[in-house]
Amino acid sequence: MKRVDRRRSERRQRALLVVGLSFALGALAAIALSWRLVESEPPPALAMSPTEAEIAALEAEAIHDEVPSAPVLERPLVAPAATTGSNGGDGPDVETLRRRDLEIPVEDVDDDDLRDTFADARGGGRSHEAIDIMAPRGTRVVAVEGGSIAKLFNSEQGGLTIYQFDPTGTYTYYYAHLDRYAAGLKEGQTVKRGDVIGSVGSTGNAAEDAPHLHFAIFRLTPERQWWKGTPINPYLVLR
Repeated sequence: MKRVDRRRSERRQRALLVVGLSFALGALAAIALSWRLVESEPPPALAMSPTEAEIAALEAEAIHDEVPSAPVLERPLVAPAATTGSNGGDGPDVETLRRRDLEIPVEDVDDDDLRDTFADARGGGRSHEAIDIMAPRGTRVVAVEGGSIAKLFNSEQGGLTIYQFDPTGTYTYYYAHLDRYAAGLKEGQTVKRGDVIGSVGSTGNAAEDAPHLHFAIFRLTPERQWWKGTPINPYLVLR
């Protein structure tokens, strides 16, 4: 009888050992699987401000195709989500800027000489979002009002360009395809209305036989990034 009880006890102990080992192995397998899943997940991307190279890439994507027989220029460097808003309408931004009586940015050009090319169609279904002010090469380009030089940028599409903040840091004035900058012009410099900041040219993708200034205005985002904003029709402002 004692022998039978001892065998039963040994079988019970072996069964408990097998069950215990099964649970242990299962737990280890689950841990290993979880570890593999964790290791396979890519690390989160870091949010970074765009470099000039990245901005140039954005510009290249946003540019319309060049038409050799006419001045063909890029729109301001703006993120795609920011290219809606005023769109040339007679809205509050236009009225605000009209009251400032901005200077026409090219010397010897009258407001009657201006043409509204803001909504002109461009490649990829985009609109121009700027005006082209025709003038002889070398004609002086002036600041439309006081403010500061936010960025001097040389790109394949826009050539020599200037981004100027207005005095309140609300708007950017964009001057593109310059032949040259004014002597000594630098980023961060304060300028006054009528100060010479450059000259008309055809750098970038502008047609050599049609020098002009590509002029744009856009409202800055709250981050006040010089390359990003909502386009406003300069023709409505200057006229």
